[in-house]
Amino acid sequence: MLSLSIGPLAISADRLALLIAFLVALFAGWVSSRRGGRNPEGALFITLCVGLVGARLGFVLRYSDEYLQQPLQIFDIRDGGFWWVSGIATGLASALFFLLRQPALRRSMSIGLISGALLWTATALPLQLLHKSAAELPPLSFSTVSGESVSLKQFGGKPVVINIWASWCPPCVREMPVLAEAQQTMPDVNFLFANLGEDAQTVERFLQELEIQLDNILLDQKNQLGAHYGSRALPTTLFIDAQGRLQDSHLGELSAASLQDKLTAIRNQLPQ
Repeated sequence: MLSLSIGPLAISADRLALLIAFLVALFAGWVSSRRGGRNPEGALFITLCVGLVGARLGFVLRYSDEYLQQPLQIFDIRDGGFWWVSGIATGLASALFFLLRQPALRRSMSIGLISGALLWTATALPLQLLHKSAAELPPLSFSTVSGESVSLKQFGGKPVVINIWASWCPPCVREMPVLAEAQQTMPDVNFLFANLGEDAQTVERFLQELEIQLDNILLDQKNQLGAHYGSRALPTTLFIDAQGRLQDSHLGELSAASLQDKLTAIRNQLPQ
């Protein structure tokens, strides 16, 4: 499962795991504080915020060239650009500050942090392994806008990026120029654009209005890709290595920086 949908809302599985882990940390810290000490709710919330800010700043610094071209995108966290290394480092620094400066929080906050970390480890890591369990591209076939039938397997042998989109989806429209440019400049990667539930005329009219040229447009009338990979949210982008193994995924709008980050996992594994 890559994402969970509740009505019109969708959340990726990894972010859901982080949210649940934080709630567990709050609950464990509160229970512990009832036996002595202070409730660490405020300190845990600040630590989470500091960690998220640190993760964002670390990501922006890693991809500063892309963000300098469009500085306002630094503040648009919808692209999912966070670096877990800087996030953990700043989060631990914040937690250490509270533990050293406020002795009354030491027991309850430590229990909360340990409980949340254990739950996150027990959920996030298995999810990652589950995502990567597929050994090859699924045997699915789709029609193109010209009416031809193509098999997903024929795109194997190279890294593959599959973008699941629809013309009525605003974030799909916003990210399309980024993906179109990547398709033109990265011939070593097969970019596939799987339109969800629309006919060929609608897709062609949409691309003409947007003035974008795309290759490898697939018509996924029955959401076969979403069902196979466990995501019903739009846009979803799948990053598959040259051996057909799912290495990463992205729920929501991609920026140039977040696309470059996701591509690293599959482009670095090109066969020699």
